[in-house]
Amino acid sequence: MNPIVKTIQLGDGRTVTLETGKLAKQADGAVVLRMGNTMMLAVVTAAKDAVPGTDFMPLQVEYKEKYSAYGRFPGGFVKREGRASDYEILTDRIVDRVLRPLFPDDYHAEVYVTINLYSTDGEDIPDALTGLAASAALAASDIPFNGPISEVRVARINGKFKINPTFKELEKADMDIMVGATIDNIMMVEGEMKEVSEKELLDAIKFAHETIKVMCQAQIEFAEAVGTTKKREYCHETNDEDLRKDVRAKLYDKVYAVAKSGQGKQERTEAFHNIKEEYKATFSEEELAEKGALISKYYHDVEKEAMRRCILDEGKRLDGRKTTEIRPIWSEVDFIKGPHGSALFTRGETQALATVTLGTKDDEKLIDDVLNNSKERFLLHYNFPPFATGEARAQRGVGRREIGHGNLAHRALKPMLPDSFPYVVRIVSDILESNGSSSMATVCAGTLALMDAGVQMKRPVSGIAMGLISENKGTNYAVLSDILGDEDHLGDMDFKVTGTRNGITATQMDIKVDGLSYEILENALAQAKQGREHILGKILETMPEPRADLKDHAPRIEMIIIPKEYIGAVIGPGGKIIQAIQEETGTTIAIEEIGNKGHVEVAAVNKQSIEAAMAKIKAIVMVPEVGEVYDGKVRSIMPYGAFIEILPGKDGLLHISEVDWAHLESVEQAGIKEGDTIQVKLMDIDPKSGKLKLSRKVLLPRPERQ
Repeated sequence: MNPIVKTIQLGDGRTVTLETGKLAKQADGAVVLRMGNTMMLAVVTAAKDAVPGTDFMPLQVEYKEKYSAYGRFPGGFVKREGRASDYEILTDRIVDRVLRPLFPDDYHAEVYVTINLYSTDGEDIPDALTGLAASAALAASDIPFNGPISEVRVARINGKFKINPTFKELEKADMDIMVGATIDNIMMVEGEMKEVSEKELLDAIKFAHETIKVMCQAQIEFAEAVGTTKKREYCHETNDEDLRKDVRAKLYDKVYAVAKSGQGKQERTEAFHNIKEEYKATFSEEELAEKGALISKYYHDVEKEAMRRCILDEGKRLDGRKTTEIRPIWSEVDFIKGPHGSALFTRGETQALATVTLGTKDDEKLIDDVLNNSKERFLLHYNFPPFATGEARAQRGVGRREIGHGNLAHRALKPMLPDSFPYVVRIVSDILESNGSSSMATVCAGTLALMDAGVQMKRPVSGIAMGLISENKGTNYAVLSDILGDEDHLGDMDFKVTGTRNGITATQMDIKVDGLSYEILENALAQAKQGREHILGKILETMPEPRADLKDHAPRIEMIIIPKEYIGAVIGPGGKIIQAIQEETGTTIAIEEIGNKGHVEVAAVNKQSIEAAMAKIKAIVMVPEVGEVYDGKVRSIMPYGAFIEILPGKDGLLHISEVDWAHLESVEQAGIKEGDTIQVKLMDIDPKSGKLKLSRKVLLPRPERQ
């Protein structure tokens, strides 16, 4: 056993090591990645041959975090890792989106990338290392791959960029993006930020790329040391060049005419379908059995070429728009009466119906991931039923795409929720029609639904998806605003940008070609800003500002922050006090200790109940002040005086000498009995014991001397 190790210096004193030849040696490639106390194993395997008829890249990426990596037990009854969490799925997608475009176009064997997290100390964020681990495993294998690639997280903390920050450092960041790239080109960007400019985002991408270049060069040297620079031979396609030429010669002009006709999606799809079917009708059934798949493949190439040439040569898009033109937009709010807020947003042939539900602390989502044991107060769920694209099939659960699109919209809107908002917020976006950029429609519909619910957003958010058609390594290109589904499928880029008038809040970019200059990126961001502002204007035409108040059927919640030491006093022994307050006022009260404060939320169906509960809570946490007069309740009477409750849970002694100016033999002689409410003044607080000294007589007229 002679393991091969490669060390990468990150430039801030930290090192990353790649090791192969020790673990999982029967796989095509296996690499152990270590950074500090973080360790993960990336393993790749590929089938020797492609499944007959496969004309795509069947890649599957699986990232799995072991609870034992952090010394924890899994939750639930089974106490075993189960289905992938949202976080693991989002990590899968980040790795997949960088790897997939770099496999050869004619390579169709099934490839499986498995990344297991085996050790972590809870400081370094492991998802930033998964792309490097996966690429290194491919580099250590003979699987054909036009890499290497790497991914890093870049955050801006106190105005400075940081590569792969720790969890603690990330809490202070105003920009958090993941960047994936080859040694030459950016392939993927995804992240969230607090209203940054286009230039700031571009600077962050460039900063990330410098580290990625170092990581890619290390992998090249790693592959040379392993001896895997030569990849396996394969033959996954059988082509018929005469048929390819015939399809193009007979169909290109017809397809080009449809591509520039500006028809709607359904009419255009049917026209393209008819062209292909008419051509196939010239063949016998026996010939189609042999050549049908190739005809479809070559026809797809013709359709792609025609669409791209139409844009590059004539500046005409499939629906007749110019490259910078946004499709017609219309929207409505208060579309459904049951939810606490709702909106319908339609842009071209893409339509999203968003609803907002406001809840209490009991509605928080509990997150029990390996490195994230927390609660989430803002939820966004994105649904994409098959009927949105006219497909006749059943909807089977939530897919990775829906989780990814929902996460992007969540990141876009979350920074604009009001600070210290007492409600748990859930947005549900149902895509009713789709022809491009349904996630950005979700952002726009979500903004309108929040405003319709009376959520006082800091600023409204809009989003747009940008496309790219390029040739000759990007020397001739066109950036497309508000792309169609076909322009996404047949184009070179899907670049989604969300933001307010002040700046960008989230982004997601995927590149499908090997080559994207910073000039194109800069132009795409500038064009996206124009599109975002146009869409935002349309949103504000529908609803210029949030409703002044919540709707009548929305729950009412108010929050009060109390000193930590008073939490127990509000709850009371066995919860008696808080239960009594809830019963007497008809409210629901939740208390959470955060730092050295107690966050108390009071929820009810009307304001009067909340005010009554708040008054009782404030009385409990109120600090008695010397010199103040209180209406106190007589709790008990002793021979030497009476104990008076001046505030809930705060009793003071009214000594018999302080009951009246006259000499009394007993407190009852002054007409005072248990249960009475009397006025007393707080005269002093013992600094050591904290005992309260009260007086009643100082509030009475002093008799004249006789």
